[in-house]
Amino acid sequence: MTTTETTTAARIGTIADLAAGTWIIDAGHSHVGFSVRHLAVSKVRGHFTSFAGTLTIAEDPLASSVEATIDVASIDTRDEARDHHLRTSDFFAVEEFPTLEFRSTGVRTAGNDYVITGDLTLRGITRTVELALEFHGVSADPWGGTRAGFTAETKIDRKDFGVNWNAPIDGGGVVVGEKVTITLEIEAVRETA
Repeated sequence: MTTTETTTAARIGTIADLAAGTWIIDAGHSHVGFSVRHLAVSKVRGHFTSFAGTLTIAEDPLASSVEATIDVASIDTRDEARDHHLRTSDFFAVEEFPTLEFRSTGVRTAGNDYVITGDLTLRGITRTVELALEFHGVSADPWGGTRAGFTAETKIDRKDFGVNWNAPIDGGGVVVGEKVTITLEIEAVRETA
């Protein structure tokens, strides 16, 4: 093993290297995004710019939990008119339901990765979802802190959450697909006493 490989292996570690305690999502170094089929030929991608969350890591990492809240009005698809429409009652109804929330109910292994099961609440409707989780490791930061990185992904049917708006297109099909892929790139910082 080369010096670079040794250093990387020492930095990365395994999920067992996550110290028990509270880890806070660093929104400035994290990303909450989504994609959905548009006009049956491409995908529209977007993200939320305002979100927060806490990982409570247990001595047994599989007994850990996650809570996260997203400010739905912070949606950004790089199209102001579309973002405005997404905030209306046709989609997110942000005036009545300003947040999207996730609370985990369990963690299990899946090969070399993990699955987090939890309750996702959108537009006041709660459904159980599973997020495929990849752990990227633990590393010290330049400010004396400890950080951990994760990627998580799930797919939902937006109609399960009362997001039913659509319009037909000539030749068949609809403007917006029903399946939405949610992708999270999370960097969390361990809270110190």
